[in-house]
Amino acid sequence: MSTRKALVVGINHYDHIDGLNGCVNDARSVMARLDRHADGSVNFAQPKVMLGTGPGEVVNRVELKDAVRQLFADDNDVALFYFAGHGYLESTGGYVCASDCRTGDDGLPLSEIMTLANQSPARNKVIILDSCHSGVLGEHPLNAQVTEITEGMTILTASTKDQPATEANGGGVFTGLLTDALDGAAADLMGQVTPGSIYAHIDQSLGIWSQRPIFKTNVKRFVSLRQTEPPISLTDLRRIDKLFPGPGFQFHLNPSYEPEHKDANPEHTAIFAILQKYNRVNLLVPVDAPHMYHAAIGSKRVKLTATGEHYRRLVAQGLI
Repeated sequence: MSTRKALVVGINHYDHIDGLNGCVNDARSVMARLDRHADGSVNFAQPKVMLGTGPGEVVNRVELKDAVRQLFADDNDVALFYFAGHGYLESTGGYVCASDCRTGDDGLPLSEIMTLANQSPARNKVIILDSCHSGVLGEHPLNAQVTEITEGMTILTASTKDQPATEANGGGVFTGLLTDALDGAAADLMGQVTPGSIYAHIDQSLGIWSQRPIFKTNVKRFVSLRQTEPPISLTDLRRIDKLFPGPGFQFHLNPSYEPEHKDANPEHTAIFAILQKYNRVNLLVPVDAPHMYHAAIGSKRVKLTATGEHYRRLVAQGLI
């Protein structure tokens, strides 16, 4: 049984510098997605949550570093660190700021987080930062063009090292898109949400003038961060190589496939229902017809898209 461990930190309150508004809610939102898969089954077992909500509930630097050290100390399948709060950058490197920070450079250095993660025996290390200047994470201290990350490491940050991480509507823009992705917006047809698909969703959702997320990875194996409800059942998906037995195959329809037609055939209409599902998730398109209905009534053909061909190959190879 694989073990998945997560540390989720959100800090609104700072003793000596200006506070923030949405980081605690962002951390709670992320924790809720990591705690359980969409079907309610356990995802990350009891993720550790540290919240800086006010003077009576703070996250100090010593506690934060100790929690990061504990996160990366064990031989888990996945160790995930999420941080929402102030970030700080100077010529010697970047920092995440704990509640007791006074100047920024007295925060937890990103270089120390990277050292703990790079030395971790965990097979997959995932670091997600929603803080200003977080894109500096992983950079070589003497050469900004070089990223030093060990095998199994993935970094996803809200912005480049030169940009702030903005808030809107009571939360971080980045984390809002992150939670959308974990809810299924970045899921594949089997409902799996990966770090790469999360980055693609966030990157595509932000305008060209917005903060730019940063994605750095060195992995050799598939890593899913959450299982959501698949947009199509695996039973229906696994029929794709039977309905389309080879690359480039086109399925010929006729009016008997359309359930409202007088010549409707129950076996054909059951197949047509599956083909319509393929069409809705961009696995299939009609040929020389605007819609699936017209393809059936006009005795036209349907063909797989490039995505459809990809999934047909996966099914044919027994990978789904």
